[in-house]
Amino acid sequence: MPSPDDVAVEAAGAFAGDPDGLDRLWTPHRMVYIGGQDKPADDAPGDGCPFCRIPTLPDEQGLVVHRGQVAYVVMNLYPYNSGHLLVCPYRHVADYTDLTQAEVQEVAELTRTAMRVVRDVMAPDGFNLGMNQGQVAGAGIQAHLHQHVVPRWGGDANFLPIVARTRALPALLGDTRAALAAAWPTTSKG
Repeated sequence: MPSPDDVAVEAAGAFAGDPDGLDRLWTPHRMVYIGGQDKPADDAPGDGCPFCRIPTLPDEQGLVVHRGQVAYVVMNLYPYNSGHLLVCPYRHVADYTDLTQAEVQEVAELTRTAMRVVRDVMAPDGFNLGMNQGQVAGAGIQAHLHQHVVPRWGGDANFLPIVARTRALPALLGDTRAALAAAWPTTSKG
């Protein structure tokens, strides 16, 4: 997880050439994602798959928000927005149609609960929910199914993603994980 020291803003006047009036937001920690460092080498289950490995870690280290019977909720290590969660079955399965009935039910319940908790803690204006099935559909890790729960706010898709291919996230993943985990209902099914 990047520390505040890993992100720097430099004034445009500090660069050679004609100042353009823009500041530079450096996010070198994103190169890990761009370079594919955390992607599995193959589609096999086990320690090489982050969604198989995460449940073996302590919650804080793995960024686990909640553990259910057959699925769990985890912070996205490379979030689209603050509070971006993933709902994953423990079982290494790639296709939604291959989930058991118990997995379908718990993934759905955990998704609903995740939305409620994020609403309570972060007050988003809406959500994007989705599963990318296959590389051509945008699945970064296609061998282990995961449901995205992405909170959205009016104006959150500002110019940075469009012109700078950068996202500004106002909260650290560990802090967000702790707040969501603390707010997770203890009596929920998922």
